[in-house]
Amino acid sequence: MSDAQFVLASASPRRADLLRSVGFKFLIEPVDIDESINPGEEPRDYVRRMARSKAAHICSDLAVLGADTIVLVDGEVLGKPLDRDQAISFLNTLSGREHEVVTAVAISLRGRIEIAVVTTKVHFRDLKSHEASRYWDTGEPLDKAGGYGLQGVGGVFVEKVIGSYSAVIGLPLVETERLLSSFGVDTWRNRT
Repeated sequence: MSDAQFVLASASPRRADLLRSVGFKFLIEPVDIDESINPGEEPRDYVRRMARSKAAHICSDLAVLGADTIVLVDGEVLGKPLDRDQAISFLNTLSGREHEVVTAVAISLRGRIEIAVVTTKVHFRDLKSHEASRYWDTGEPLDKAGGYGLQGVGGVFVEKVIGSYSAVIGLPLVETERLLSSFGVDTWRNRT
């Protein structure tokens, strides 16, 4: 795509949708990296490392955007659920309480890397006993950190968001725009 402004180092359809919704044109080059948490690694350090690794993994003449999102509750990272039982466990853990969604976005170009980390507080309502399993049946939880999607059916569980709504979906748009601009990307080029 000759009018691409940057490369998105992600296979996430939600990140791509967010970027398209604000008028960006970009190439998509998913990366395959080890996403294991290192022993003793702090959650915010982990999410920064993942975003940095994704952005640095691709060599391009364009800026490369990498991002990662985690759900954090009681100091524990809730990643993408491995199966139905884990997804239901995650949702029951989140039920009736507040948790944090931490998203890091990194931009890399010619050896320079800048990272922004955004923390958003999300409060779940109390889930009824059958709701977690019914939600699993929608297919939505499988590929989402914490086992829910704010922008989909999972939004019916969320009473309050304090912070960046888009970061909960997977990409903080304000910080992303700011970082891209700092790398010389004309963020308004394709918006008119």
